Amino acid sequence: MVFTLKAAPSKSQRLLISDVMRTEPRLRLHTFQDDFGNTCTRFDAPRGVTRIRADGLLKDPGLPEPAFLNARENPVSTLPSEVLMYLHPSRYCESDSLQSEAQRLFGQLTPGCSRVQAICDYVHQHVMFGYEHARPTKTALETYHERHGVCRDMAHLAIAFCRAMGIPARYVTSYLGDIGVPKVDAPMDFAACMEAHLDGRWHVFDPRNNARRIGRLIIARGRDAADVAISNAFGPAILQHFEVWTYQVRDRNSISPRMKGVLAASLLLGGLGVGLALGQARVRKVNRAA
Repeated sequence: MVFTLKAAPSKSQRLLISDVMRTEPRLRLHTFQDDFGNTCTRFDAPRGVTRIRADGLLKDPGLPEPAFLNARENPVSTLPSEVLMYLHPSRYCESDSLQSEAQRLFGQLTPGCSRVQAICDYVHQHVMFGYEHARPTKTALETYHERHGVCRDMAHLAIAFCRAMGIPARYVTSYLGDIGVPKVDAPMDFAACMEAHLDGRWHVFDPRNNARRIGRLIIARGRDAADVAISNAFGPAILQHFEVWTYQVRDRNSISPRMKGVLAASLLLGGLGVGLALGQARVRKVNRAA
């Protein structure tokens, strides 16, 4: 199995407790970097139940994500070579099939940050969010026609529109708690968003929430969800249980013993000083990995 779960804090964030992955039974873990620079963990899962868990503590400045409203689009001829791959169609982002629609909807808009934001506005307004609409094979083109999906689908559609307009865009997995916003009456989960390349650097956009949030902690980046799956099993396996918890804490000393890692599993965040995220996953391996 390969897990892409190691958090990648921004320059303004700092892990006070690193999100080290642990397994039950204890297995030999190998860490490596993939082609996109993400930290991955691989191991051979034995027959039976394997529990994977991690916890961490993150210090975050507690400020909303910055908005660079004057960021400009760069001519393709000036883009760094390593950025060019984020202009191509990919498994879930058929920018070629959405080319004419992208031009019709966004071709007349002023190039730059405002055009990317207009794309996110469109996706946010025209795609209804709902977990019941999720399926692992759904693509950007299907989301455009069906007009419903989850954060992953909304990110894929906005990415495909950006690429169709000549703006490099990539898919991002992250942890995102309810800091500075009304709490949502739903189980906590991972959050998909996107980054667009403007003015020579990558900028975060969130078509699902369509807002600058506090305490987002990025995990991995890729062309689309196929590159940054939270877990990949090579051989039959069944996910029996999965949980992500994210808690904001203002004082490190206020963390209860339970929150310090007794149950821990998948890191998350902080805001207004310090934050904590916990979660756990349990996988039943049917036979040994090939």
